[in-house]
Amino acid sequence: MTLSLQDISDRLEIQDLLVAYGYAMEGHDWDALDAVFTADAVIDYTDLHGTRGDVATTKQFMQALANRPREAQYLVATSRLQIDGDSAQSRTIGRHPCLIDRGGPVPHVMFCGIWYNDEFVRTSEGWRIKERVVERFYYHNVPPELAFLEAPHLAEGCACQAMTAG
Repeated sequence: MTLSLQDISDRLEIQDLLVAYGYAMEGHDWDALDAVFTADAVIDYTDLHGTRGDVATTKQFMQALANRPREAQYLVATSRLQIDGDSAQSRTIGRHPCLIDRGGPVPHVMFCGIWYNDEFVRTSEGWRIKERVVERFYYHNVPPELAFLEAPHLAEGCACQAMTAG
């Protein structure tokens, strides 16, 4: 398959957008998410026992998570990307090692593998994510206080409250 210069540019811009999300999350720079998502984006973390909502809802949820004693890297890998004019879809691998402070001398290391299922739109400011559905693939080495993460589904709101408490 031969790609045009526009195809190459679009792919690079979308890849940069995926990376910008990771840096915003790692840096707890929630306002940077405004340059990643459209103003009317729908962002769904329910498969991870999180929220489903707009950018403001996502910022509030991520801020509450950031108040917990932990750090994570947001690594994105292979994306299967399909571009159709001013819209695109992708499925991207996410690998997130997390360091969780449990009060001891060494943080607890947990790993999270996910899929980002995204719909993009070209805007006057460049490509933006208009819908993101995060799909859990695996958790590894989950500490006991977060064992609910391994449960398939919980009552709505229950997990979010447990994740953001403390």
